[in-house]
Amino acid sequence: HAAAEYLIAEGWTTPSQLGIYGGSNGGLLVGAAMTQRPELFNAVVCVAPLLDMIRYTTSELGPTWTVEYGDPEDAEQFGWLINYSPYHRVTEGTDYPAAMFAVFDNDTRTDPMHGRKMCAAAQHATSGDRPILLRTEGDVGHGARSMSKSVEESADTLAFLAKWTGLN
Repeated sequence: HAAAEYLIAEGWTTPSQLGIYGGSNGGLLVGAAMTQRPELFNAVVCVAPLLDMIRYTTSELGPTWTVEYGDPEDAEQFGWLINYSPYHRVTEGTDYPAAMFAVFDNDTRTDPMHGRKMCAAAQHATSGDRPILLRTEGDVGHGARSMSKSVEESADTLAFLAKWTGLN
């Protein structure tokens, strides 16, 4: 949040012109920023994210990440996880920024259910009229994809951010 606050305070941007993007671990970061300080941003792009920090261990690789994130089966660590878990911080009646959650059907690293659940929860909870969208790609996983798929994803991301940050 400090970087966004600094850019706004120094006059480089305004919340209505500010967007954030993150993929994979960066998706967790922007998901947390979106739910902790939604008023700082007008657009969020969250790609292949990990967002449900209580159930992340149920995915294929999730159990190997408990050293990094914490173990939701441990009561003390559960407390840390629930406090920043983006999915669990979605709050009814909040004016969330425009958001695009991008998931990949064959992603074995970060289960697409994270983005799907978060998108549905934010769509239900938001009090605003900005869109909260789900972009789904089949036949690709967490990383490698064809050049044409990469170009399509980049074009969608840039168009979304341009639209919602006022870059015309």
